[in-house]
Amino acid sequence: MSRLGKQPIALPAGIEATFVDGILTIKKGSNELKREIKPVVNVVIENNSITISPADESYEARALWGTYAAHARNMVTGLNEGFKKVLEIEGVGYRAELKGNTLVLSVGFSHPVNLDIPAGLTVTVEKNVVTIAGFDREEVGQFAANVRKVKKPEPYKGKGIRYQGEYIIRKQGKKAV
Repeated sequence: MSRLGKQPIALPAGIEATFVDGILTIKKGSNELKREIKPVVNVVIENNSITISPADESYEARALWGTYAAHARNMVTGLNEGFKKVLEIEGVGYRAELKGNTLVLSVGFSHPVNLDIPAGLTVTVEKNVVTIAGFDREEVGQFAANVRKVKKPEPYKGKGIRYQGEYIIRKQGKKAV
């Protein structure tokens, strides 16, 4: 039994939800998020809330019940408040800059690394801090992971790109005899 799936998802003022032909659409103004939902779960939208329940007692229905409830909750939260990831760049000469719709990273390679910013995301760079914001949790997290993947923090000096607040376990390095 899904504890989170049992709870109805409240729709704040200004957010509309529709469920047609297996596609859950949540909309606020011009922003819109869609999610395809398998027919093993039932979606009911009434009284400014979304209720998700399993259609039968199959293993798949019970597994997807809480998953789809979490997706719907993230869609509502994203359109209402938005999501944000903050990355820190650490290392001598390591830096990031924005050129139009491209994030340019100089992180110790012989060439700069260019990453195209997906539509719907806002990226800001201040000193060595990159902030990624948007209303789709998956897009924000995936783009942040792609940026971090360019140069993961190494364990000896800690140089690289890390999430804000991420702790890197340091290794001792060579010992002098």
